[in-house]
Amino acid sequence: MSRIDRLRRLLGGLAYGGDYNPEQWPEEVHAEDVKLMREAEVNLVSLGIFSWAAVQPEPGRFEFAWLDRIMDMLADGGVRACLATMTASPPPWLSALHPEVLPERADGTRLWPGARQHYCPSSPVYREHAARLVRAVAGRYGGHPALALWHVGNEFGCHVRACYCDVSAEAFRRWLRDRYGDVGTLNDAWSTAFWSQRYASFEEVLPPRTAPTFPNPAQQVDFARFGSEEILACYLAEKAILDEVTPEVPATTNFVPLARTLDLFAWAPHLDVVSYDSYPDPHDPLAAPRAAMSYDVMRSLRGGQPFLLMEQAPGAVNWRARNAPKPRGVMRLWSWQAVAHGADAVMFFQWRQSRGGAEKYHSAMVPHGGAATRGFQEVRALGRELADRPGLAGARAPRADVAIVLDWQSWWGLEQEARPNADLRLDELLFSHYLPLYQDNVACDVVRPGDDLSGYRLVVVPNLYMVGGHDAANLERYVEGGGTLLMSFFSGIADPCDRVHLGGYPAPFRRMLGLRVEEFWPPARDAGVALSAEPGEVWPEGLAGHGSLWAEEIVPEGAATVASFAEGELAGLPAVTRHAFGRGAAWYLGTLPDPGTMRKLLRHVGREAGVRPVLPGLPDGVQARARRSADGTLWYVLLNHSAEEADVALPEPMRDDLTGADPLDRLRLAPRGVALLRPAG
Repeated sequence: MSRIDRLRRLLGGLAYGGDYNPEQWPEEVHAEDVKLMREAEVNLVSLGIFSWAAVQPEPGRFEFAWLDRIMDMLADGGVRACLATMTASPPPWLSALHPEVLPERADGTRLWPGARQHYCPSSPVYREHAARLVRAVAGRYGGHPALALWHVGNEFGCHVRACYCDVSAEAFRRWLRDRYGDVGTLNDAWSTAFWSQRYASFEEVLPPRTAPTFPNPAQQVDFARFGSEEILACYLAEKAILDEVTPEVPATTNFVPLARTLDLFAWAPHLDVVSYDSYPDPHDPLAAPRAAMSYDVMRSLRGGQPFLLMEQAPGAVNWRARNAPKPRGVMRLWSWQAVAHGADAVMFFQWRQSRGGAEKYHSAMVPHGGAATRGFQEVRALGRELADRPGLAGARAPRADVAIVLDWQSWWGLEQEARPNADLRLDELLFSHYLPLYQDNVACDVVRPGDDLSGYRLVVVPNLYMVGGHDAANLERYVEGGGTLLMSFFSGIADPCDRVHLGGYPAPFRRMLGLRVEEFWPPARDAGVALSAEPGEVWPEGLAGHGSLWAEEIVPEGAATVASFAEGELAGLPAVTRHAFGRGAAWYLGTLPDPGTMRKLLRHVGREAGVRPVLPGLPDGVQARARRSADGTLWYVLLNHSAEEADVALPEPMRDDLTGADPLDRLRLAPRGVALLRPAG
């Protein structure tokens, strides 16, 4: 039995629960906690994430008696523990004895205790003390009946995305020696002939600390690679101990909302299951599609394996400038959205709302007002609803028709200063390509440029700034073999060392795209450029749209013009092109079209590629995703993100598992409503 199969067997269905911090409360509260957990059908809690100081109040002395009682209490109540290694926040005594473990910013500012995550990832002292703690925790609880899953650290890279101290500098030099072998190769990779930056030895190299002007771009990319790998080394050091002591217990760590800090594709093979913390903003009208995109990333990291929604807020968070609660029904709706996209867990931060500390205004499953509140009543109702659907656990999303390319290394190169436009943000560019597909209920996987693309009808490539020869050839083979690809501006510009590909932009893709980019013409901030096209196959009614953020002077070399720039220096020149290449077709966007134009364009390209929606004909605001369980059952989750009732025509009679109603070919979906459908045949 695999580790994940064992976890599913222990839980008996989807995981439901949240972060449990009993050390914040007196013992008399603990019994009430378990009682309420039973009422809410909680079967898993994340325990001990910030408990280092509580279990090791001073060097060399562990106090586990209180945690023993909690673990026993959970086991007696039928609640499993996702037990943390407790290393996310070192106790004050560690930095008091060893101030060298504290991290430093690029400008030399030292970050002090008083919050959390105050450690240098490269510090051997921190790693030694963390390993000692992990071995003690694993040795004590490895065989405990409550233990279901290990929670390593917490939100790695969330607050300390990189450390620039002398300890990190030495670790960076070791990393560079391993990567390049000799300093001459480093000088070539970093283009140090520019600005007299040539290094005579590795000992002269520093992290990209605050400098008089732009730091070396290739140095910054390498430091980002190093930072991701160095933080991963902290995770792996802890996981190695857990694997040794408890080889049958799976381990995970929770990733923060989609960020550029860690290369999650490089991390994912080292997790037994991916975990994710999702915090959509109720004030954001695009919160649901933003969350959907992140869930698709998490599901894709391990080839479609279901992930765990490890944290979300039952209501408001505490860290935005305006912290709105979730309106009635939204917590349930967004929880089911995670399940629709492949989550095998719906969990929250946290179980009981803190009375003191920095997160006391962050909502919880049990609010300050207790069990009589609307918040807990919604939590309890959702728990019962999920507990009654054990067959969803382990169900996988069918292979999507569309893949969107995401490459963290290119992300690190794109978002630097001294670019034609410093306002490029890959997460927003990625979302601008994802949103039209989401709006048309087209399922998406997220892939790397070097992955096997052969099963996809359409591959979307937003702004792949840095690309190596292998990855570029893989994309070209996909199109030549019959695939349809849509690529956006400022792609294929530089190699993985951020050196420009010579031979005309975008050199690695010119043959596939059938064009040459002569010059970049980004418009002024908050300005745009008009787009137009005569009525034709793509635009039956013609086009009068606009682009923003970017424009390019495109010279076709075989590509057909689909839309043109309608004003300014580029008036009459191509803005959108299509090139028949081999048995496939490559589309290119020389600007960022407005959302309406982007939706029309992707809808046309999708039709050309044979892309199909999850369910056809759904009204705007209603989302559908599918999961197939091991026994072959195909589940459709329908989500009405609108505040209005939706009339949904179904392509065949289906049964709503949430209501138990007779099979329907038409469904009235309540505002913010959810349906869990199965074909009736």
